[in-house]
Amino acid sequence: MTQALPLPSDLATRTIQTRREFHQFPELGLTEFRTAGTIATRLEALGLEVRAGRDVMDPRSLLGVPSKEVMDAAFARALDEGAPANWLEKFKGGLTGVVGTLRGKGDGPVIALRCDTDALPIVESDEQVHAPAREGFVSKHRGVMHACGHDAHAAIGLGVAELLASRRSDLRGTVKFLFQPAEEGGRGAVPMRDAGVVDDVDYFIAIHTGMESESGVLYPITVGWLASAKLDVVYRGIAAHAGGRPNEGRNALLAAAQAVVGLYGIAPHHAGRSRVNVGVLQAGSGRNVIADHAFFMMEVRGDTEEICDYMLARAEAVIRGAAHAQEVGVEIIPAGRTATAESSRPLAETVARATSQIPNLRSTLEPKEAGGSEDATFFMRRVQERGGQAIYACVGSHTPSGHHTPRFDIAESDLGPAVQALATAIVEISHNPPKKG
Repeated sequence: MTQALPLPSDLATRTIQTRREFHQFPELGLTEFRTAGTIATRLEALGLEVRAGRDVMDPRSLLGVPSKEVMDAAFARALDEGAPANWLEKFKGGLTGVVGTLRGKGDGPVIALRCDTDALPIVESDEQVHAPAREGFVSKHRGVMHACGHDAHAAIGLGVAELLASRRSDLRGTVKFLFQPAEEGGRGAVPMRDAGVVDDVDYFIAIHTGMESESGVLYPITVGWLASAKLDVVYRGIAAHAGGRPNEGRNALLAAAQAVVGLYGIAPHHAGRSRVNVGVLQAGSGRNVIADHAFFMMEVRGDTEEICDYMLARAEAVIRGAAHAQEVGVEIIPAGRTATAESSRPLAETVARATSQIPNLRSTLEPKEAGGSEDATFFMRRVQERGGQAIYACVGSHTPSGHHTPRFDIAESDLGPAVQALATAIVEISHNPPKKG
């Protein structure tokens, strides 16, 4: 069995610094221009082969692309904040994926490590109890923050790349580092999958920090991912004076409100968990005007894709029914999707065994309950369908506040052991590939 790779103290420190840099400059899905440029530059400096943009994302598979105005503003801000200009052109149009490839010194399998990079539209807390505010690395982008740990994931991925690049002679085969945009909303994995980035992968590892777990524990198996579908809904009515001629109007706001209430009334599915949520609702233009437009963002989820499809079909029926009742037009726009997937036991066992000697870390094959949704499942399924193995691993870390909250944070002391563990596991897989099914 591979001995634990030594973790240089400066690399552990640098990983924390990298996480803090990403935390200060968060970017929403498909606008991760500065983040992706920084990653590509760092990987290139390590001697990896780097591909980005259209080379690793199929633009035909993009969903939920921000408006041109939003894209242009994010692009200009990234330039102002020091993003490497030589990479930025590749990322235009929301193609902010990056893949770095490290080739070992001997023949062996192709191993992939996937890390996501996007942030969330949340105003970060400036309270001193919140470590990023107290330590001076709180978000510089008001209304956007890393509230799910993707800053840590990207930093861990770069740390693993650096450690393995320095020990290339220990590695057999090939390691691909996938830095995926737009995990939030389930928009980034499918374009990368459709570009073929995992078609040659034998062993695939995705990671996530936190997930309501204790620090110092690595869970190579997560379970309970929900399939999900995301929709944007637009109603278009007719404006009219609310007091003088209300009968001449067609109320888009009322249609949206009727739809939202109806969505929460969808009957749960008997075969497993089902969920619905409307997260954004906007409508109207004035107090005394019949609203001629309304917009909301929603999602449905299910324990299985069949349950998710049931929820989606019922949701669309409710949305169209509300439009018919109010005699308004409606447009339903797909905005993202996630699937379900199961971790491959042999790969999980190899990772747990290889990381059993990492200081300040305990590996367990006890499954970690996920509870949410993840588009890394599309990568996992593609690899498994082609005869490979895939796992989704939880890097345990204490989170003083839950995910997707203004005070979300992680224990930074967990980053170094995570880098050491994942690098050691990858070397072990390269020398002793888990047997395939």
